[in-house]
Amino acid sequence: MSKQINKVSFPNLVIALGIIYGDIGTSPLYVLNAIIHGRIIEEKLILGALSCIIWTLTLQTTVKYVWLTLKADNNGEGGIFSLYALVRRQKRWLVLPAMIGGAALLADGMITPPISVTASIEGLRQLETFRYIEQTTIVCIVLGILVILFFLQQFGTESIGKLFGPIMTIWFGMLAVLGCSHLLDDLGIFKALSPYYAIELLTTYPKGFWILGAVFLCTTGAEALYSDLGHCGKSNIRISWIYVKTCLILNYLGQGAWLMANYHGRVFDTNLSNPFYNTMPGWFVVPGIIIATAAAIIASQALITGSFTLISESMRLNLWPKLRINYPTEERGQSYIPAINFMLFIGCCGITLYFRTTSNMDAAYGLAITLCMLATSILFANYLVSRRTSSPFIYLYLAVYLSIELSFLAANLDKFKHGGYVTLIVGGALFAVMYVWFRARKIKNRYVEFVRMEHYIPQIQELSNDRSIPKFATHLVYMTSANNPKEIEHKIIYSILNKKPKRSDIYWFVHVDTLDDPYTAEYSVDHIIPNDIIRVEFRLGFRIEPKINLMFRKVVEDLVNNKEVNITSRYESLERNNVVGDFQFIVMEKYLSQDNELPFFERVVMKLYFWLKEISLSEERGFGLDPSNVTIEKFPLVVSPVPNFNLKRIETE
Repeated sequence: MSKQINKVSFPNLVIALGIIYGDIGTSPLYVLNAIIHGRIIEEKLILGALSCIIWTLTLQTTVKYVWLTLKADNNGEGGIFSLYALVRRQKRWLVLPAMIGGAALLADGMITPPISVTASIEGLRQLETFRYIEQTTIVCIVLGILVILFFLQQFGTESIGKLFGPIMTIWFGMLAVLGCSHLLDDLGIFKALSPYYAIELLTTYPKGFWILGAVFLCTTGAEALYSDLGHCGKSNIRISWIYVKTCLILNYLGQGAWLMANYHGRVFDTNLSNPFYNTMPGWFVVPGIIIATAAAIIASQALITGSFTLISESMRLNLWPKLRINYPTEERGQSYIPAINFMLFIGCCGITLYFRTTSNMDAAYGLAITLCMLATSILFANYLVSRRTSSPFIYLYLAVYLSIELSFLAANLDKFKHGGYVTLIVGGALFAVMYVWFRARKIKNRYVEFVRMEHYIPQIQELSNDRSIPKFATHLVYMTSANNPKEIEHKIIYSILNKKPKRSDIYWFVHVDTLDDPYTAEYSVDHIIPNDIIRVEFRLGFRIEPKINLMFRKVVEDLVNNKEVNITSRYESLERNNVVGDFQFIVMEKYLSQDNELPFFERVVMKLYFWLKEISLSEERGFGLDPSNVTIEKFPLVVSPVPNFNLKRIETE
């Protein structure tokens, strides 16, 4: 992470407002609306709900994420997969909470744009002209905005992104002003600062505990706050959060005071109105709706961009099938994944059409992200263990946050039958993809056979000098998964010597090691036999795209400049004219052999794995190789041979 990003300055603070706080910043549009839905406005409800919101923002967002979790930065990068990369060597099972958290974040990315944009557009009902606007019309407007939003992703946000910070600064300022303008409606609203009223609501109000499901919506963007650590830096996030939290609390208090002053003892119809828009003076409603819609779009953009980053990281960590990644701008870390963009677009449109109204979306929102927060708590506790933090503090952390988050989860489970099942189904499907991809690799690795390189060096040298065999290429390059430089996969040796002998002047073996830190880009070279057999090892961070074609070319250039290798063609006519020899990459593509007898579960996993492999990026494109220089060689994957095959010979008369 550059020092420029981490440096605290006014421009960087404004950038942080535009990138990080979209999700949590637009929550006043729907949180109080969800809490009071169908309930009589009374002091116990309003004070208790506001107290719950204030202390949730304090304990969950401020203490857990802004103060504690931001300490777990992986060379300046944050997010659940960066956290997993820091602790994955401690316990193997930690991959499960990482996958659950990643899947939940992606599912959250499908519902945040619909709920934020729909809540802002529903504000049109505050205008006399649109008071009775049909919900179908609102849905069409929302779908139109989503179409434009997802279409523009392919072009990047480098230019328009500069407006995000100033717009969100105006948005938070507007929240504070609107809230302050109604504090005098009922000064007793300040009693909500005491946690007593939160406890009273949860323990004595009828079905008060279940209100936590709606309260939780105020902190759903906290996980995104940690994920965007690398874009703004720890200090900028912490300082800007003071401004954001102040504006949020003032707005919530203002909405509560307005409700107490105008609807005490009555039910507020959340289907026709919204306390957020009711706090606006009549002349400001149109500008307010425009600013709210802009803020909702920025919140959606942040979740979409975060989803691209999340998938990129999971691919590097071998938790997701390889997909094509585009880089529409030169801005660091900005990527575009067409397949994920399409998946999110279909998901967002489907949720908009299925739920239609904000109040219906409230019922589905929050359940998945609770699981993500629980996963983060488990991973962060292990991070504290790795940093030799005192055990009493770790146990206190787990006791406090597992209690809070399990309470939120229990309350959110009430949403399951009201639509929460949708996000759980989506999150479950995403988790299944990660699990299948991870588990299949483990099954395959049990049966990958490595052999000692030294045993085959004489045979490879003999083959290289055997002019009776047609030359396959001047330079033959194999991608190897062997971490030990003295070993090689048996399938590669078989490919060179047995399948169809491949004579070459120089054999290159390239290995890519994905590191736990994000932006390392290094290589080392081992001249096993100078000018005959060479191994190149790339050490790449999990956020570095493996453009092996370009990287390998750079390595070869360095070796030639250092006179470590001669890449001139060995064909006599070409050698006389100093023509560079041809390079040919061999990619070994596996298929599931029929000669397998796997247990039922593993058979299903492997079938799904190869189906995912067919629809994902091919091996050569995944490594960034030029297809014109690549030969695909298929070989059977026999992970569990059929035992005791009974076949006997009979004599014919």
